[in-house]
Amino acid sequence: MFLRRSLREHAEFKAGMGDMWPQAPGIFAWGLMTGVAMVKSGMSVVEALAMAILVFAGSSQLAAIPLIIAGAPMWIILATGFCVNLRFVVFSLHLRPYLMHLPRWERLTHGYLTADMTYVLFTRRYPKVGETLAEHQAQEAYLAGNCFLNWFTWVSASVLGVLLANFIPTAWGLGYAGILCLVGILCSLASTRLRVLAAATAGVAGVVAYALPLKLNIVVAIAAAVLLCMSMEKFTPANNDRAKGKTA
Repeated sequence: MFLRRSLREHAEFKAGMGDMWPQAPGIFAWGLMTGVAMVKSGMSVVEALAMAILVFAGSSQLAAIPLIIAGAPMWIILATGFCVNLRFVVFSLHLRPYLMHLPRWERLTHGYLTADMTYVLFTRRYPKVGETLAEHQAQEAYLAGNCFLNWFTWVSASVLGVLLANFIPTAWGLGYAGILCLVGILCSLASTRLRVLAAATAGVAGVVAYALPLKLNIVVAIAAAVLLCMSMEKFTPANNDRAKGKTA
């Protein structure tokens, strides 16, 4: 990961890494389990290493791997990955004002490297966009520190999982540590009643539709949560007030 010297030497870069350290063990376990799962599912070592290094999307990888092995149509694999990663559209829209002053290649790099926990930690530390150049630099340095440690932990763990797949039994339950990490992320993001409702709706819909082939229950869960929340937003007081203002 290329980092400008001004970012590496900024105090907020170290602060970003420091805030990510407590999350690193869960991320490492999740990445290690993903690397093992890729090889155990039938992918070659070369294919698994390529995915571990190039594809930085754990939940999307785990959703796509069984579809690839099952020979599912390409559109099903792409649609599943797209739906699983839809949350990053929301993340990027929120982060847009923080990063719009940067060159395009740096914005694309941040977009590629920003993950769930980096987004949560960043928005918690910086709820408002900086107004001065110094504030912009501090925010970018903090995000870069978060992203660097998260990316390094994930990729190194995934590569290690691929290389040691034949020596690490799935009975170790490494996925449980990764699931706990994701549950922590979910709890951090569920900060409003509407978000809690979305999570509950997606969970129920995913379980009800679990029997569908090709992991389509994931698509059903996402669609159900999005449709319900879009409908509920129309009845929130803020939206009603804005509607009244337009008609006045």
